[in-house]
Amino acid sequence: MNDEFLILLTIHHSPFTIRFMAAKFDYSLDYKNLDLRKNTELYRVGKGEQGVLLVEPYKSEILPHWRFKTPEIASESSAKIYEMFLEYKRERDFVGMDMAKKFLQMGITRARRYANHPGGRKYKGAVPADKKGVSGSHGRPELPKGFDAEKAESARIFSEKYYLAKNDEVYQKMMKEHKEKYENGD
Repeated sequence: MNDEFLILLTIHHSPFTIRFMAAKFDYSLDYKNLDLRKNTELYRVGKGEQGVLLVEPYKSEILPHWRFKTPEIASESSAKIYEMFLEYKRERDFVGMDMAKKFLQMGITRARRYANHPGGRKYKGAVPADKKGVSGSHGRPELPKGFDAEKAESARIFSEKYYLAKNDEVYQKMMKEHKEKYENGD
């Protein structure tokens, strides 16, 4: 499945549109029985944290190290996950690099969620049964915001390592190559 993106430009006072398609993360694969280290051609980068808790063997390798409860724990966790990112980089394992980067990003987003919403719940009530696994409010009201400075600091700590990974030149080059080879350049 692809999403279509439009870019509207004006050149020499004449408007024109550029269309391109972005490959989505493929949720239809049997991730419990699929080794993406051996089947990298099936991996889709997707958007944001898509697939972070599905793609094996990386989920099982990285998840045990992912924690953000306190700044000290976040510091140890983000350092370990970034170390794993660098190891995947040494191994020329793009999928591993991308998954480590996604775990670092998830450290930011989850810590921010807990920083802004005590208990980590953003919306009142349960997710409707037909919307399980789909992000969004689904008509539920947002709970009042709070502020937890400790969780905000955990998010900041994760963001340092996340941006190191995201902006890594080898990672950027390998992502471009992966997308060109397996995702039609999207």
